[in-house]
Amino acid sequence: MNAIEVNNISKSYGMVQALQNVSFSVPQGALYGLIGPDGTGKTTMFRILATLLLADSGTATVDGFDVVTGMKDIRRRVGYMPGRFSLYQDLTVEENLRFFATLFGTTIEAGYDGVKDIYGQIERFKGRRAGALSGGMKQKLALSCALIHSPSVLFLDEPTTGLHAADIHKLLVILQRLVDGGDTVVVIEHNLDVIKAADYVIDLGPEGGVRGGTIVAQGTPEQIVEVPESYTGQFLKPLLEEKYGLTN
Repeated sequence: MNAIEVNNISKSYGMVQALQNVSFSVPQGALYGLIGPDGTGKTTMFRILATLLLADSGTATVDGFDVVTGMKDIRRRVGYMPGRFSLYQDLTVEENLRFFATLFGTTIEAGYDGVKDIYGQIERFKGRRAGALSGGMKQKLALSCALIHSPSVLFLDEPTTGLHAADIHKLLVILQRLVDGGDTVVVIEHNLDVIKAADYVIDLGPEGGVRGGTIVAQGTPEQIVEVPESYTGQFLKPLLEEKYGLTN
């Protein structure tokens, strides 16, 4: 069974067609990248799959549950880290994590093993208010909050924002461990190191706004770079050539 099935999803905001008859599937236990220029409907798709927004038409399922009729079941099974910090700025680091754990019917202690690699990096600041954290630390806390209930499907909207190169490497190790354990991870990213590590990539475009919302290309990173219409593929190609030793 696929972890995610999307069939002809469309969504408009006034005169702007954010998504136009988009269809794709994501198998269980895979790392998928959702890429494309800003304004091409990537976050809109995430919000539909996380049951936070209704599509105008089309259907979608997550973990076998319909995003409209199975909303409660999906919300128990997914983790979602939005592009803007979803933290309570006046609560401490620990209070934020405990709040999200309680929201999903668990505890920090029960979910600690699943977040310790990330949360362990900021745990010594557990008494500090979230609003006083650096951008990178906020990102680590937000990711910990998304993982605390051990979701089977994880949606991450630009998780590398504010992270240093070493932290991005640690993030990739964590995501790969989740995938190896059978979980499904879908990331919206502009960071090429994350994109080239994905099992499969879905490129929305071709441009933002009224000229976006369609699938320009989908396939492995190696297949994406061969599609001339993919803007991201053009930037990704030199990295893959370096990875496989194809540079002159």
